[in-house]
Amino acid sequence: MFESAELGHRLSKDEYDSEEPRLREALLNAQYELLKDVRFPVIILVSGLDGSGKGDTINLLNSWMDPRYIQTNALGAPSEDELERPTMYRFWRVLPPRGRIGIFYYGSWYTRPIGERMKGKTGNAELDAKLDEIVRFEQMLTREGALVLKFWFHLSKKAQKARFQALEKDRATRWRVTATDWKHHALHAKFSKVAERVLRHTNSTEAPWTVVEAADDRYRNITVGQAVLDALTRRLQQPAPAPPQTGRAPKRRNDLDVLKNLDLKAGLKKAEYEERLAALQGRLNRLTRRKRFEKLSVVTVFEGMDAAGKGGSIRRVTEALNARQYRVIPIAAPTEEERAQPYLWRFWRHVPGRGRIVLFDRSWYGRVLVERVEGFCSEPDWQRAYGEINDFEEQLARHGAVLVKFWLQISAEEQLRRFKEREVTGFKRHKITDDDWRNRDKWPLYEQAVCDMIDRTSTDIAPWTLIAAEDKRHARIAVLETLCTRIEQAL
Repeated sequence: MFESAELGHRLSKDEYDSEEPRLREALLNAQYELLKDVRFPVIILVSGLDGSGKGDTINLLNSWMDPRYIQTNALGAPSEDELERPTMYRFWRVLPPRGRIGIFYYGSWYTRPIGERMKGKTGNAELDAKLDEIVRFEQMLTREGALVLKFWFHLSKKAQKARFQALEKDRATRWRVTATDWKHHALHAKFSKVAERVLRHTNSTEAPWTVVEAADDRYRNITVGQAVLDALTRRLQQPAPAPPQTGRAPKRRNDLDVLKNLDLKAGLKKAEYEERLAALQGRLNRLTRRKRFEKLSVVTVFEGMDAAGKGGSIRRVTEALNARQYRVIPIAAPTEEERAQPYLWRFWRHVPGRGRIVLFDRSWYGRVLVERVEGFCSEPDWQRAYGEINDFEEQLARHGAVLVKFWLQISAEEQLRRFKEREVTGFKRHKITDDDWRNRDKWPLYEQAVCDMIDRTSTDIAPWTLIAAEDKRHARIAVLETLCTRIEQAL
């Protein structure tokens, strides 16, 4: 794979001086067009061998373009805050928004898998499994609109040695070569073998690798700059995608589904409700004070038809908790900042650390519910979202999060009764909007979307709990009972 990067490519000073001004001007113009266009972000990964000039080329890109709109990320060892969350959390936090460029240099999502394989902490099978996750992550980024450019800077062992010796010879650059660099140099063959496996496995159509021979600085810099310019220009010239079409429910063969299978008549008398509520809230509080709870995090998702009682159920949970332990995240229409990122970005940023609880009042499932039904995204977008959501939840669970997902269901008749009650009750009037009435007209579409969502995202690690919410007391007790049971199982 690296044969072409060991041929001795060079660029003379005259050739470099001739090409550099044109390239700088074109890159700057393309960057400003990207900034004005605001259709997609650009993500540039620069990886490769020690001494291959990665930092020098990144500094040059920042000088050739406007650095105010470039975010360069050199991520060192994870912080305590990052260690409490899944590995990809730290990368989601620094993704560039649409119209901007983000460069990942030291500490990209490839660094840890390569490092663990080099140290013998993982085998090829474990490495491949991690690379599969990276491929899916990069596919998600590109399908959300990102332009992903990946560069691997290569040096032959001989060229790497010559580079280190030249740097050590000059008093001004001697500090750049460390004992670790020479140690890595001795492992050049092994590192190249691992790198070849990584590049081969992750060289996808959506995010291909460009291998750059890095022995000659001028050749390396012009090659990378031209590749960035070509990819950015091609993308800017592509027409904007057509607006999405409203999702439609497929015809059913019969009237059976998981929602209609619920017993909506289930209820509790007030005295029994109050007794069980106190007992369950006490049980939940004691669970969250156990020493082992500090090693877990809890992510709860509350979804349901409008007026199904999500807010009331959430309040009964938070009443049992220490206010320092939890956050309630209400999800409404995305802000301008959120629309400039992949749709999962605004949820990743709220992933809790260990010993903490996050309660989402609506969630990432909006992509396969309201966005699908209302036509806010295309069918390919919401179809692929099922797999992306399952990946997201698997990463949370694998890192120790307890995922508890509730769907609260009521009948159309009960929803109508609650809507009318809200309209005439002063302290509830703010809960009813024109959107609620409009959504009600699409009840069959929402029912179908919910059934599809449950079928495709109710997994062993993150199952859906369907709750008959016609009787609010019954629903609240079911929520607390389920939450306590799931935490107990994890403890």
